[in-house]
Amino acid sequence: MQGFKKVIEEIKTKENFIDFVEILIIDLEKKSEWTNKSLHEYLEAIASWTEDMDGYYINNNLPIPENVNWKLFANILLAAKMYE
Repeated sequence: MQGFKKVIEEIKTKENFIDFVEILIIDLEKKSEWTNKSLHEYLEAIASWTEDMDGYYINNNLPIPENVNWKLFANILLAAKMYE
């Protein structure tokens, strides 16, 4: 998980984000520490974590993100439903 945190810290561009998603895919294929391996479980965890995310930032002494573009996240998730 620590390696992922470093990669996330370095995300500044769309290309960095794409690289991160590709790293997640590789990690999933290796069957490493994934609790939520099905799409249903993964999406459910995204919703739950997002609901509780303020606690994550507070517990880690990090600023709670402001001005998050939630519509962009929603569009990415929806588009991936059909995009090949």
